[in-house]
Amino acid sequence: MSNKPNFFSHFAATVAELSGRPFTFVAALALVLAWAVSGPFFGYSETWQLVINTTTTIITFLMVFVLQNSQNRDGKALQAKLDELILTSQAANKFVGIEKLEEGELREMSKTLAEQAECVEEKADEKSAAASASA
Repeated sequence: MSNKPNFFSHFAATVAELSGRPFTFVAALALVLAWAVSGPFFGYSETWQLVINTTTTIITFLMVFVLQNSQNRDGKALQAKLDELILTSQAANKFVGIEKLEEGELREMSKTLAEQAECVEEKADEKSAAASASA
């Protein structure tokens, strides 16, 4: 396993980090306000409107790919951590890799787990009631 991230992954992580900072929001807000204030100087022309529309569209389009890359990487890292916890604990190993199951299989597994959780909750309530009665 290589510890050296490729250029795009490194770039995406850096952009995602920077785009989530308050300073970035303030800078974007300042640019929009500067654009709005410049309206009277340009007579609110179509070109003036086109500048903000084109700029925001391009930035949004590119950010989708950058942020999706970061999300995918974070999701895979989280899944690997969960798999490691499952493998090193008493949990059933059948849960490793369930993110690759079909939607119907995931729903069925979720339903089964919810039923098991209800049984455990009922047993816990019974034990709690028995402990309260004997005290």
